[in-house]
Amino acid sequence: MAFLHPFSAETCLPKSKTFEWLNPNPSLKTTSKVNVFSTSRTKTNGQYCYSQPPHKPYHVTRNIGDKNLKHQQIKKQWTYRHQAVAEKLGSDAPLSEEVEGEMEVVKYDWTQEWYPLYLTKDVPDDAPLGLSVFDKQLVLYRDGNGEIRCYQDRCPHRLAKLSEGQLIDGRLECLYHGWQFEGDGKCVKIPQLTADAKIPKSACLTTYEVKDSQGVLWVWMSHKTPSNPAKIPWFQNFDRPGFRDISTIHELPYDHSILLENLMDPAHVPISHDRTDFTAKREDAGPLFFEVAERTDRGFAGWWGKEKDLSSIPNYIPNFLRFDAPCVLQNNREIVNEKGEKDYFSGLFLCRPSGQGKSMLIVRFGNTREAPGLLKYIPSWYLHQNASKVFEQDMGFLSSQNEIFIKEKLPTKQLYINLSSSDIWVAEYRKWMDKVGNGMPYHFGHNTVTPPTEPAVVEHAPAGFVANFSASQPAKGGIGTMHAPNYANRYFRHVVHCKGCRNAVKASHKWKDILSIVAAASTALAIMLYSRQWKAFLLLTTSLCLAGVYACSTIIAMNTTNFIRTHRRL
Repeated sequence: MAFLHPFSAETCLPKSKTFEWLNPNPSLKTTSKVNVFSTSRTKTNGQYCYSQPPHKPYHVTRNIGDKNLKHQQIKKQWTYRHQAVAEKLGSDAPLSEEVEGEMEVVKYDWTQEWYPLYLTKDVPDDAPLGLSVFDKQLVLYRDGNGEIRCYQDRCPHRLAKLSEGQLIDGRLECLYHGWQFEGDGKCVKIPQLTADAKIPKSACLTTYEVKDSQGVLWVWMSHKTPSNPAKIPWFQNFDRPGFRDISTIHELPYDHSILLENLMDPAHVPISHDRTDFTAKREDAGPLFFEVAERTDRGFAGWWGKEKDLSSIPNYIPNFLRFDAPCVLQNNREIVNEKGEKDYFSGLFLCRPSGQGKSMLIVRFGNTREAPGLLKYIPSWYLHQNASKVFEQDMGFLSSQNEIFIKEKLPTKQLYINLSSSDIWVAEYRKWMDKVGNGMPYHFGHNTVTPPTEPAVVEHAPAGFVANFSASQPAKGGIGTMHAPNYANRYFRHVVHCKGCRNAVKASHKWKDILSIVAAASTALAIMLYSRQWKAFLLLTTSLCLAGVYACSTIIAMNTTNFIRTHRRL
């Protein structure tokens, strides 16, 4: 994805090469090489040589198991012999079984994890919010003290969805019979009880623990195992002074594993997102190189880049990608300018499984470099709609991929043709799914598959906050309108989840109505008045108001209309 891969991807050298890390601290060399960066390969027809660079330190923060280990500054320079660069690497061939290695299975429990629920700033203040993790449905809301609460989305009375309800004096009220809940899920009001009757002790909700970390709400899904706050990911760049980020959230109509696989795939960017922004150009498509620097039960990490950059860019430093269980993908870079000043860049993707064929993604791009010139004044809604455009460019074939998974129930090894010049990360992710799939509700791995055993939950009507918001619009959520509950629609996929974009759409509707009234009034006055000067002034006012109406209509359309490729027949 063009918008989603400004610094991302993984860098690995081709599998036929040998490379060695040189650490400025000799005492760490053995540890790094053996335990973390053990990547020895068999040499064929040439060898890559590596030496320490005179500059450009590169910090790497790695998550190994449950620990955050920050390696000290590693200075490196990628120097390649000319014949090795020019050598044909055979990278257009499919991956062989010898390269894939043996399949490993580890003990895993998907509930003993923290899952990214929502951006804290976008949690509504006046309505409950229905969310899900796999098949577990949750309701999220702010109580009267502003504290965020999370329960199972089910009233103990008649199983109605609490996300369909409302907030009364900071309490969550079921809209079916008016039962009210607060705090730790205790029922505090049942309108149908007699005056002397007590509320049953069993009339309480199943609660889930949530934590706010760096602007993201995380939920612990296990009720059998106490929560482990140390497992909440911590992203160092987002805690740096002066770090600015653009965060968006999107609901997508395909499985979270397909979403993660897509985000790990730099090869598709030049083709699928051609000219979406300056980073994606169709003519730049070509072979990539990869090197897996780390594999653990919690994920993997490594380097990647374009083969042509190896010889064309001096002091070339590849991109670094890291995947951590259960659903965190991040890309970090440090760039030192001519003055020796260092800037930090991050691309972070938090992918939550929200049911069969559904996922929710929190995207966070940030850096410490100040935007030049007029770029600093670009409104956030414009950047958000551009991100939506990127997802829409991929949506058709990713949704069809999801359909094939569900229909054929085969591992990706039997469905994919993975190339070593483009698909290393895809294969690594599906092989990680082989390891842990035994502890998931369902999975599609490289060699194994556990199909869903229960039918997917289909929402025939929007719930909770989405229902409230759509019903407040003139269209009343009718079929075929902008506010119809359709997750393939940009409005319901992003705008209803983003306060900034909702406010932009509301303000645009308001100003459109005001400017339309002013334009009609000034036109009527221009017709009635005889003075040429006043006629000219009023007609000029009409023209400016109509231009404003057009601008407001454009903003509304950009936030609510899906991208359609021009070669499609409409």
